[in-house]
Amino acid sequence: MVHPLVEQLRFARSEFRRGVEGVTPDEAQRRLLPMNCISWNIGHLAWQEQRYWLTRAQGKTLIPQINEQFAFGAAACTPTLDEGWRMWRTVTEAADPWLDSVTTETLQSHALVDGKPSEYIYGSMMQRMLYHYWYHNGENAAIRQQLGHTGLPDFVGDIDHEAPYRSEREA
Repeated sequence: MVHPLVEQLRFARSEFRRGVEGVTPDEAQRRLLPMNCISWNIGHLAWQEQRYWLTRAQGKTLIPQINEQFAFGAAACTPTLDEGWRMWRTVTEAADPWLDSVTTETLQSHALVDGKPSEYIYGSMMQRMLYHYWYHNGENAAIRQQLGHTGLPDFVGDIDHEAPYRSEREA
């Protein structure tokens, strides 16, 4: 059984995907200032997942251009929706085996930066990742509202069945 926080991350990911269902490729690239576009948000979350679960946790970087194009503070860009999802899927699928092995002890340990233990603790990184998904889920909903979309997904989805509270003792 995966750690409860990993289960919550996977729920946040699924809600993020649900939150952009029905967005066209053109809409995903539309930038409504001062916000980034939806396709950039997808690439941005791929950047953070790669940074945390691949580069820091495992010492590998699958898609180096993510670090230039989608990092916090990077110049604005409008990638295609397909490009954003391709990178996101590549990174999250590669991260999943490591996430499957996460324990409470892992979450209490320090991540590596440049091969050395850092001030960053995996558990805090996990929480930041969760909150980051929810932040951009809300931003994407705001963009969709500005684009005239109606009938948007309710906040929050079926957490009671898909990712109910579970104690770490159950992990």
